[in-house]
Amino acid sequence: MIGRAEILALVPHQGAMCLWDDVLEADAGRIVLRTRTHRDPAHPLRSGGRLSAVHLCEYGAQAMAVHGGLRARASDGQVRPGMLVALRGVTLHRARIDDLEGSLEGEAELLLEGEASQQYVFRVHHAGLLLAEGRAAVMLADAAAMPG
Repeated sequence: MIGRAEILALVPHQGAMCLWDDVLEADAGRIVLRTRTHRDPAHPLRSGGRLSAVHLCEYGAQAMAVHGGLRARASDGQVRPGMLVALRGVTLHRARIDDLEGSLEGEAELLLEGEASQQYVFRVHHAGLLLAEGRAAVMLADAAAMPG
């Protein structure tokens, strides 16, 4: 299992904006993570004291980022920053998530990968129930333009 400190070393999201606490499993095509950050009263995405389920899309995008960081580390490559450019087929199964006890579990599965982009499907669960699912596309930074 990989903990929060190692996740922070893999992604650009720092402090409270890093939404995942643990990586439970990962391979070249898929990652499963766990978090309790949705319960934090100081969560940076809260509005009016609540955390909307729409923010599960950010949880999904960050699962993709952690997966990309792990894949780059495994291949001794440099992590290429990405920009979320599209969400498709997103379904939210509740309105808010801050009132859910216990942990959330998320997974991201790599569907397609090109030189400059990746597409994933993501799902977030609570107590075995699906909260959100969708597909996301990311454009990756040009490797030739990256420092190093």
